[in-house]
Amino acid sequence: MPVLVSGAALEHPVVLDGGMSNALEDRGHDLSDALWSARLLKDAPGDIAAVHRAYYEAGAAVATTASYQASVAGFEHAGVPRDEAERLIASSVDIACQVRDELADDGQQRWVAASVGPYGAVLADGSEYRGRYGLTAAALREFHLPRLELLVAAGPDMLAVETIPDLDEAEVLVELLDELGFPAWLSYSIQGDQTRAGQPLEDAFAVAARSTSIVAVGINCCAPTDVQAAVETAVAVTDKPAVAYPNSGEAWDAGGRRWTGGASDSTALAQGWTAAGAKYVGGCCRVGPDDINALARAISRHLPGS
Repeated sequence: MPVLVSGAALEHPVVLDGGMSNALEDRGHDLSDALWSARLLKDAPGDIAAVHRAYYEAGAAVATTASYQASVAGFEHAGVPRDEAERLIASSVDIACQVRDELADDGQQRWVAASVGPYGAVLADGSEYRGRYGLTAAALREFHLPRLELLVAAGPDMLAVETIPDLDEAEVLVELLDELGFPAWLSYSIQGDQTRAGQPLEDAFAVAARSTSIVAVGINCCAPTDVQAAVETAVAVTDKPAVAYPNSGEAWDAGGRRWTGGASDSTALAQGWTAAGAKYVGGCCRVGPDDINALARAISRHLPGS
């Protein structure tokens, strides 16, 4: 299985999966506790595997692991011993890789991206949509490095450093990734032309411009209508391929812990994203296997020779 390391070398866009949490909720799971989907690494790993399989079979080429909100500290707070917490975090990669390998006989190339969420995700209070946690760079480094090391050691094809709300945290993560020398994409959670913390996207994307490990830069967990301009900015600032996987169009109400508003269809917008330089395209929260199937078919229709 070749490692997906260079988006610039890809002949065609790669389709990513959709949201893990909504797909697990559709299978009847309550994810209202602080561990969110990471709890099921312990309680229902088979259902996590089933979600990965559903996205692959829908046309996704990349499965993103159920490690977004997983951390040693978070598991320990829930009463899980440290050694078991470390095993569970690594198991997120093992589960996805096993599903990928089970499907290998059909000749399709598939990859596993280990999800690395922001510090705010562990707080389970919507902080990943605000950023600027008041932590020093040293504290953020201390939080992120052990999890990055666990995930890299488990053997994914790349890391998905995602939903980062501000460039302060991104700077720490990019430095760590370059030290580890492991391929990753970096995607911000945005609103309009700013990070969730209110910084201009030009400044945010510039953090990754000279990175030797970041193979793509972009956005996720945002409104579909914010993607086009952000992709254009990411490519212009970094000269790297872009990654784009927005939400369904609904908005998360952190106080009420619910989604509000109506969903929109990203399928018709995706051609513009890929034309602007998005090499990795998928969906985030509230985007399911059926949506990814529609996206994959839409992208394939616009490929040369289709």
